[in-house]
Amino acid sequence: MREALAFKLAHAHARDAVYSELETDRLAAEIAALPMPVCQVSSRAATRQEYLQRPDLGRQLNDASKANLAEQAIAECDLAIVLADGLSATALNTHALPLLHLLLPKLRANGLRLGPVVLAEQARVALGDEVGLRLKARLVLVLIGERPGLSAPDSMGAYFTHAPRPGLTDEARNCVSNIRPAGLAYPAAAAKLAWLLREALRRQLSGVALKDQADGLLSAGAE
Repeated sequence: MREALAFKLAHAHARDAVYSELETDRLAAEIAALPMPVCQVSSRAATRQEYLQRPDLGRQLNDASKANLAEQAIAECDLAIVLADGLSATALNTHALPLLHLLLPKLRANGLRLGPVVLAEQARVALGDEVGLRLKARLVLVLIGERPGLSAPDSMGAYFTHAPRPGLTDEARNCVSNIRPAGLAYPAAAAKLAWLLREALRRQLSGVALKDQADGLLSAGAE
């Protein structure tokens, strides 16, 4: 009986995470205080139900968002950062700001020119490719709520792509997953991402090639 109740509770938490909403006002205010420029966009999925049933719409910006990004794209930048609700806005609401507080100083110390932080609703990972292209970014980093599991309804993933543009597939991206205190802790995630993003810019690539080299170099550095 206890196990059955625990399963039902975990399932309820996972379902709640899928239908959770991005706390855009709070996140925008906290990001602006970092200080970082911030803007908001939405995909072509008009509702959560449509987002779940039509993954393709979650990969495309709606017309209003395209116009909003056009106003933000003042100059080229090295990195655009997207905070996307994905399948668990709870993960972003909880973990995005603690990670950014550690990551942004590292990126600035590496000399990266940062574009605005973009809050994206009803968003899939690939939405970041169009955002990055429209913001004239050499790299785009998408922090997104991962599919909730029964033991982890608040897991956040980080995906980045060099030379972002619509139509890219998963092998063009790198992923650092399970970012949360009970998984990959914020300091470790920030250090790993800062290293990988710097190397992606230096080598002008991302995806499988960078992942293979980065894993070896990071292991060697830890010895």
